[in-house]
Amino acid sequence: MSNEGQVQLSEKVANLPASPGVYIYRDSSGTELYVGKAKKLRNRVRSYFQDSRPQDGRIKTMVSKIDDIEVVVTDSEAEALILENNLIKQYQPRYNIMYRDDKSYPYICITDQTKPRVFPTRTVVKDGSKYYGPYDSVGAMKRMLETIRKAFGLCTCAVSQKNIDKTKGVPKWHSCFDDDLQNCSGDWDDEVYQATIHKVDRMLNGQTDQLIRELKDEMQIASDALEFEQAAQLRDSLEAVKRYSQKMKMVVSKKVDRDVFAIGKNEEIGEACGVLFKIREGKMIGKFHRFLKNIDGLTMGEMLQSFVEDYYTGQYTAAIPDEVYLSHEMLEVEPLEQYLHQERGKIVPVHVPQIGEKKQLIKMALANAKLHLNERSLEKEKAERNRIPHAVKELKEHLKLDRLPRRIECFDNSNLQGTDPVASMVCFVDAKPRKSEYKRFNIKTVEGPDDFASMKEVLTRRYSRVQKEGEHIPDLIIVDGGKGQLSSAVEALKEIDFYGECEIIGLAKRLEEVFLPGMSDPIMIPKKSSALKLLQQARDEAHRFAITFHRKKRSKRTVKTELLDIDGVGEKTAQKLLMEFGSVKKIKKAKKEELQFNLGKVLGEKVYNYFHE
Repeated sequence: MSNEGQVQLSEKVANLPASPGVYIYRDSSGTELYVGKAKKLRNRVRSYFQDSRPQDGRIKTMVSKIDDIEVVVTDSEAEALILENNLIKQYQPRYNIMYRDDKSYPYICITDQTKPRVFPTRTVVKDGSKYYGPYDSVGAMKRMLETIRKAFGLCTCAVSQKNIDKTKGVPKWHSCFDDDLQNCSGDWDDEVYQATIHKVDRMLNGQTDQLIRELKDEMQIASDALEFEQAAQLRDSLEAVKRYSQKMKMVVSKKVDRDVFAIGKNEEIGEACGVLFKIREGKMIGKFHRFLKNIDGLTMGEMLQSFVEDYYTGQYTAAIPDEVYLSHEMLEVEPLEQYLHQERGKIVPVHVPQIGEKKQLIKMALANAKLHLNERSLEKEKAERNRIPHAVKELKEHLKLDRLPRRIECFDNSNLQGTDPVASMVCFVDAKPRKSEYKRFNIKTVEGPDDFASMKEVLTRRYSRVQKEGEHIPDLIIVDGGKGQLSSAVEALKEIDFYGECEIIGLAKRLEEVFLPGMSDPIMIPKKSSALKLLQQARDEAHRFAITFHRKKRSKRTVKTELLDIDGVGEKTAQKLLMEFGSVKKIKKAKKEELQFNLGKVLGEKVYNYFHE
């Protein structure tokens, strides 16, 4: 942003009102970066640009991109809460928490009509209809629909517009009641139909105790009026509701309506999970969970606040309960309390319980959040295992391999003028290093700097063991070098009857040429290709691993020849000296007094004399 732009932005921030509302950050292209709400817009927005405010890297990056700010002043924090939620859904800003549902949740819908339809759906449409749920499983939703059918004789089929009788304006429902056509609810009187829908609403909101009392009263009235057929129908309805109510799990002793929210987080997958328990009249009537993404740098309270506010202002909410309980303290609870008060018509307490059955409910919700996150982690791990990287596919095409090189083993030699010769093998699985399967080799049969012979020895030892112990055979073997190294490697594999078990290539470093057995000319893979980068990464990693091993071995040999040859100096003494002075070179330069201080008068003098005589 230019200096002029920064000045304009600073002036805009300085002149913001101290009112509740919503703020929108945009970048230079006009794209929405973030939508937030505030009790006092001026204070909240200004805090983002203050150096004293601690910010994680994600927020710092966002602030650096802000080019413009738009604010919308509201009359209350509750209004700001609703507007914020709507704008987040509209713009889906990059730096707001995003939600991922692991499935499309089932609902029961009651349409906004004279004769409302009651049917299952997975699609929420803002057309005035009421949606009950979401149900955590299709089975739970089906049990509820079955109870509605048995208790009230109401059709609950998922009919579409094409099944509406346009002359009557009602659904053609008779097709789903072939066994009992005379009871089809499509032909009921409007008043009777509306009364039944009112009972269904009670049922779906978990108010079964109240509904049972109403049905008992109606049954008694019908019986006193000698309307025995109606009384019998009400009796059957009463029994169906009672059976359903008895199956519901009683989770609290008090017959109260509660929503219990909890949040869990999995650092490895970078996601959180919000869980809701819906308790009505003391019974668990439903569970609900959602995954939260884009949560870097956020506290548990901030994530929980987003989950709870999104639930109550979004498509998932239904009747507001008497109480709301949370697993963590929210950063700002006032907007939510104000909103719930406004919707319910009375104060709805929002608390974090510390003891008792409420605390136990929170623990149970947290356990559910952890379970969902573990399942999500396994899903992602499985998907990652099944995902074949582009570099692997591309490598197969460039080299015309018979199979995908998902497991690659790459070899390199290291020596210094023929001394301390060693070799290394690194393993890549799906283009990623698998360090637990790296191997190091001391060259045993080769004297002097003979890379060809060293490579032959290493491959012979490696794949003889693979055959003997039934270890995993790689899809591709890479040897560091050109035709000579590749020829030695092929010869080694043929001698142990392993050649042909997998593909093998040589990678020459000077021009990054790839040599294949039996081909005189190398293959040149495009320089910017991800396939070549994968080969280079494997070759460089093998070289690094070999060099590290070679240095370690040489260092041990240096210690042995320089210190262990001194009379009276053993391995422990040598290690002690190296720990104290850092290297043999520094031991040589040490004063006699220093050596005697660490080793004693006699041995200290011996070491000093050894290096100075």
